[in-house]
Amino acid sequence: MHFEPTPAKLIPDMSPREELVVLARCLWREGYSDHLAGHITFNLGDGTLLCNPWLITWDELRPHQVIRIDLEGNLVEGDWPVPLGIPLHLALHRARPGVQWAMHNHPLYGTVLADMKVVPPAMDQSSSLGGGHLVLVDEYEGGVNNMAAADHAVQAMGDADLALLCGHGVFVVGSSARAIHQRAVALEQRCQHAWHIMAAGGALDSPLPQSWTDKMLASDGNSFHGFWEAMVRKELREDPSLLGDPRLPD
Repeated sequence: MHFEPTPAKLIPDMSPREELVVLARCLWREGYSDHLAGHITFNLGDGTLLCNPWLITWDELRPHQVIRIDLEGNLVEGDWPVPLGIPLHLALHRARPGVQWAMHNHPLYGTVLADMKVVPPAMDQSSSLGGGHLVLVDEYEGGVNNMAAADHAVQAMGDADLALLCGHGVFVVGSSARAIHQRAVALEQRCQHAWHIMAAGGALDSPLPQSWTDKMLASDGNSFHGFWEAMVRKELREDPSLLGDPRLPD
């Protein structure tokens, strides 16, 4: 008998707080690991957001440390302080209330290409996964702990799904933790591969057919079942207590 596993059978059910924590830990392993920098928000739809707190690195974050804030950046629930750079997310969720998840950090290759003001094409299959429209926000107006700078960055981003923030880092939005994970991993691969191609003297002239590029661009980041689940299981193997006592498939 042929068995097609469903995503629900591959990982335990998780609350949004737990998904946020596992997403942070997965992305830390992918290079989204600039010390205390970086924020992930989940829109609860009631004028408040879940987010990781200040002073906790992504690789040590646990569900009980996730805080809830309002759209003014005030702490509503939790024991840890609101992160300093949260205005970027506040501006995003105010301007685009339909966005469920948002993630900002400073991965090496994404940040370098943002600093170079280079928006690389997807040069290979893995770099194109996750879909979404990538733009460059090429005017640095200060850290996004400044509300005016945050508003400007979000305005410049428009309705794009991914952004390279010149002088700063990257910003990714999506409808699920799965989508954020897939898009963020693919974005860093895209920037890393482009860097190596340029360093080797190659041109950023993607060999991918336009039909494939168009298909990937239209993806919402949720169609690649199995990848997110595999990375979740890896985190739960590394820290079996992360979600309490999750029951993983044999």
